[in-house]
Amino acid sequence: MAFCEFTSTVAQLYDKWMEDADPRSEDWLLMSSPLLPTLIITFYIYFVMSLGPRLMENRKPFDLKRFLVIYNFSVVAYSIYMCYEFVMSGWGTGYSFSCELVDYSRSPKGMRMVWTCWLYFFSKFIELMDTVFFVLRKKPNQVTFLHVFHHSIMPFTWWFGVRFSPGGLGTFHAPLNCIVHVIMYTYYGLSALGPKYQKFLWWKKHLTSIQLIQFVIITLHISQYFFMKDCPYSYPVFIYIIALYGIIFLLLFLNFWYHAYTKGKRLPKVLQNTTMQQNNDIHHKKE
Repeated sequence: MAFCEFTSTVAQLYDKWMEDADPRSEDWLLMSSPLLPTLIITFYIYFVMSLGPRLMENRKPFDLKRFLVIYNFSVVAYSIYMCYEFVMSGWGTGYSFSCELVDYSRSPKGMRMVWTCWLYFFSKFIELMDTVFFVLRKKPNQVTFLHVFHHSIMPFTWWFGVRFSPGGLGTFHAPLNCIVHVIMYTYYGLSALGPKYQKFLWWKKHLTSIQLIQFVIITLHISQYFFMKDCPYSYPVFIYIIALYGIIFLLLFLNFWYHAYTKGKRLPKVLQNTTMQQNNDIHHKKE
């Protein structure tokens, strides 16, 4: 009886909460309820952390090189398109970089921004395949807490972003992230082309630097909200989430940087020998 009352109360609160949701995207794919996206993300975590490794335990790694070339450069093209749409729907056509409010109208520009936010939300489900490929190729060292947490939290939080606050101040990080992904997935695509391209991948270490710069910019940009005297942003909770997101991922990526590159463990092969030789020279000098 108590459980029925509890579920009834939760359902009523949910219905009341969803009354304030943006109706423009309610009929779009994955947008009618957060249930299906949550189930997809939950299964993703279960697969990459448990089911997938167990299924692959006694099997040879899949050779996905050709497919990965197509996949990575497709993500590059998709990211370029999203960046263009973010620019054309606001960030390059009149948006302020300070207190920019959400346009909830059905004007062509307002609808274009909602659609672009949905494209970005959907891209986060496409990117879940990154981890699935790691599992199928038996690359367990790539399936880190940072990687899984990042890929899980983004589509979940962006569902709420699209349904409640699709545009304005809270979307600045999205086009910035698209630019970073153009660079990242270009690297991944070149890497998938094979060993003969390794000599062109000396800039791998700088990928983490670019991501760190991204989170610094995101944190600085969103933090200005806390110093504004008057900024009637519809859902300030998203501002706090983005600020927290920027700080958490800045710290996580700094930790990754420290452990991955101080000893050259994650450098491309073309640089690993150089790093190892430098470490050996230092060791011999100490002796």
